[in-house]
Amino acid sequence: VQLQASGGGLVQPGGSLRLSCEASGLTFSSTGMGWFRQAPGKEREFVAGITWNGGSRYYADSVKGRISISRDNAKNTVYLQMNSLKPEDTAVYYCAAGYGSSPKQYAYWGQGTQVTVSS
Repeated sequence: VQLQASGGGLVQPGGSLRLSCEASGLTFSSTGMGWFRQAPGKEREFVAGITWNGGSRYYADSVKGRISISRDNAKNTVYLQMNSLKPEDTAVYYCAAGYGSSPKQYAYWGQGTQVTVSS
């Protein structure tokens, strides 16, 4: 199984980024997916999750209203649209295959993509 995350970068506060994660080696269309992030010196934290068909999406309270998760099963890809970014959103963002808000509920992980929010 491979999860390839991309789309990170440097953005100013208030800006937007869209992260992508392309999956291979698993039956993507029947697998829940999630995004986590980890800032320096902090534990990995849940950001957003989506069920296999996109019918249910769930978010951490800290990102509700600013971040949206979606997926395209035809492209084996899950997305994280991030708007109104804040400096505290700075972290390495990881995509993962599974369901829930705990890292322990995810079996496979991508390599991470750095998001830096700074002026």
